[in-house]
Amino acid sequence: MEVSFSQEIKSLRLGAGDTFHGEGILAITKALLQSGVAYVGGYQGAPVSHLLDVMVQAKPYMDELGVHVEACANEASAAAMLGASINYPLRGAVTWKSIVGTNVASDALSNLSSPGVKGGALIVVGEDYGEGASVIQERTQAYALKSSMCLLDPRPDLGVMVRMVEEGFRLSETSNMPCILELRIRACHVRGSFEAKDNQPPAISTRALMENPAGFDYMKLAHPPVTFRHEKLKGEERIPAARKYILENKLNELLPGKHSDLGIVVQGGLYNSLIRSLQQLGLADAFGESDIPLLVLNVTYPLVPEQVADFAVGKRALLVVEEGQPEYIEQDIATLLRRRDIQTPLHGKDLLPAAGEYSVEVLSQGLSLFASSYLPGPATESAKQWLAGNRERRTAVAAALEQPLPIRPPTFCIGCPERPVFSALKLAQQELGPMHVAADIGCHAFGTFEPFSMGNSILGYGMSLASRAGVSPMMQQRTLSIMGDGGFWHNGLLTGVQSALFNKDDAVLLIFKNGYSSATGTQELISTPGAAAKEMAAERMQSLTHTNTTIESTLQGLGVQWLRTVHTYKVEQMRKTLKEAFTSDFNGLKVIVAEGECQLERQRRVKPWIANLLKTGKRVVRVKYGVDEDVCNGDHACIRLSGCPTLTIKDNPDPLKVDPVAVVIDGCVGCGLCGENAHAATLCPSFYRAEVIQNPRWHERLLASMRGAVVRALQPA
Repeated sequence: MEVSFSQEIKSLRLGAGDTFHGEGILAITKALLQSGVAYVGGYQGAPVSHLLDVMVQAKPYMDELGVHVEACANEASAAAMLGASINYPLRGAVTWKSIVGTNVASDALSNLSSPGVKGGALIVVGEDYGEGASVIQERTQAYALKSSMCLLDPRPDLGVMVRMVEEGFRLSETSNMPCILELRIRACHVRGSFEAKDNQPPAISTRALMENPAGFDYMKLAHPPVTFRHEKLKGEERIPAARKYILENKLNELLPGKHSDLGIVVQGGLYNSLIRSLQQLGLADAFGESDIPLLVLNVTYPLVPEQVADFAVGKRALLVVEEGQPEYIEQDIATLLRRRDIQTPLHGKDLLPAAGEYSVEVLSQGLSLFASSYLPGPATESAKQWLAGNRERRTAVAAALEQPLPIRPPTFCIGCPERPVFSALKLAQQELGPMHVAADIGCHAFGTFEPFSMGNSILGYGMSLASRAGVSPMMQQRTLSIMGDGGFWHNGLLTGVQSALFNKDDAVLLIFKNGYSSATGTQELISTPGAAAKEMAAERMQSLTHTNTTIESTLQGLGVQWLRTVHTYKVEQMRKTLKEAFTSDFNGLKVIVAEGECQLERQRRVKPWIANLLKTGKRVVRVKYGVDEDVCNGDHACIRLSGCPTLTIKDNPDPLKVDPVAVVIDGCVGCGLCGENAHAATLCPSFYRAEVIQNPRWHERLLASMRGAVVRALQPA
């Protein structure tokens, strides 16, 4: 089974007169269909994965509308899809996680922005900052600036977000500029409602095909010498057209307040947090009415100079609330104000942090400084009391704890097939010594945390083999590069494998073949096993193995001569294979394919199967692992070698022993890694494997009762 979006797909069918209820990212998906989008593509990644996942599963409905949906190999291929909107009046939308995805797509985006678009082109990117982010802290705003693309940052209200999708397409067509729609995590997951409209089948679609291709027009190519003309068009026609549309259609929102001599310019995506912060200062009510006038920028690029100037003129001070660095918007506003000789004092990063997420508490600290300078009195005191109360609560919680909470780094899922490989790698390093490990984006990046702590660099999705190219020639020992099957297809095949083979590099590549792009939500790949193999594995309650050899055949076709496929849970075999790769006389690229199905997908398939068997009264056997308390010596090397969350410690039941013993707690999925590690590392023989039989047959019941009787007879009185 795969993750089902059946309820979300039903929401996509809502029409005029219906009310949509749900999350922000699903509202965006619905808005695309209401806008008459003709094609949708993208690459999965939080927080926008659901957009593509839902549309892929809704393919039958998309076919009804004539909308083409494509799960792309990477963000660059998704961005290249928008090339359809250069020549034809086709509305297209693509999506990915930014900033990393936008980095990958940047070449295609530049070449799209130069000739401009005829049909509306919308790029939905998921962006986040701060400790909760999983990517580098850079901004999509830079790409909008450098390539002249409109950037929408909608206020996190479902009605506004939906409107910005619809307006984004029209803005793109009016200005001939691609538009980026930037969504933070909170915007994607904010819940609300809006009045739905009928979905609009595109005029040109998979159900209404074009008869003839567009005629040749050299101006539509991003190629000198016309690129020089394109640059002039950006400044002379496109940006002015965009500004005119933004102003005439009131895409930015001007909200009045009683302190009309002050003003706050805020990115639309930060509006909710700003209002909540103003409430803490007593400068906004529960209905979101602010005492300080607000200019909410639902479009952060291009700014409309006249709009900003009119908002700033005559005010004692202006505060720009802009998340992330550098402060592009603040600099832009400062320039356009000074050019008009408007001397309104401008604040922003001087009062607010330069980097990181702007939470309510962070904003309140900066706003209290702004208020203390221009609104002394109750507002400042209210903020100080609230912030002091937060500090007191944190202090009280810390005082109540006997010691600080332990650090809890993220780790592999229980039963993850990638954990045993790192266990084998630790064992291999006992013989081979330390090695340079080029890590990569994906679930396997958890191997950089304890207890493994492996990885010298992470330079991009599928870039591990390429990133060691400057290291391996300088080392006596071979280097190890790690990537997943998602990274392999995303980028690693060309930038890593092809390059290493072409340059005859002597290196070791370890590919985790778990069958899915797991870190982004277990989306399927070209190497994902087929439905028949999944069904057979479910019936046998086993993991998928060797049912799809696309990766191996691709490597062989490319010229890889040293290739081994090893099941990930076979720790000893994996250790020997790693040792062989590092000591082999073969001088060239050596590839180990570590095969083991993603445990999340396995459980999604196996659990319903078991439940159905139990419901019908059929026999079910589950494997359970445990630790013999009398044998455990308290060394806990098994824990240091595994890191499995279900392998932990408890107090020793023997009153004469002080060391805690290992224990396997509930949640174990029976992968067998603990036993494999004990065997491979020659640890104490304290692990046992038991079979739990539900709905046993009559002879099994009889045998169990006989065994019980014998055990009871042997027990002392």
